[in-house]
Amino acid sequence: MASVNKVILMGNCGRDPEIRYLPSGQAVANVSVATSSRRKDKNTGESIESTEWHRVTFYDRLAEIAGEYVKKGRPIYVEGRIKYGKYTDQSGVEKNTVDIIATELQLLGGREGMGAPAGDEESGSAPAPRRMPPPAPRASAPAPAARQAPAPRPASGFDDMDDDIPF
Repeated sequence: MASVNKVILMGNCGRDPEIRYLPSGQAVANVSVATSSRRKDKNTGESIESTEWHRVTFYDRLAEIAGEYVKKGRPIYVEGRIKYGKYTDQSGVEKNTVDIIATELQLLGGREGMGAPAGDEESGSAPAPRRMPPPAPRASAPAPAARQAPAPRPASGFDDMDDDIPF
């Protein structure tokens, strides 16, 4: 039976990406993403907001793109998988880690810091999703045929309706 390990996060980047390169030349970038949720306190009826921080790791070209465009405070959309790990700290205590290994990235919000206007005049920030990485090239497909306009329909009136039901 197949299994699924998929995470979808949409939140704000908590710090600029830390980019490093492995000895193999592979780029790796780490960021923290904050997601928030609201709930009502049962006793007081007060709205309470809680924030969760997620460690997200990007690899290869996605890491380079994150390093170039993702900045602290920027809203992002990330898809990936959960990876659990363990390490022993300096005092000998074993620690557990939870990382999100990103497979997709979309930059949300305006294009601040990219030489373009910050957003829509009406709302202040228009979503400008950007899907990363670009789809892999596929085997050569035939070129699409030139698009033709559909044939004009006759004027619609009640007298030209057919009473037959087509099924």
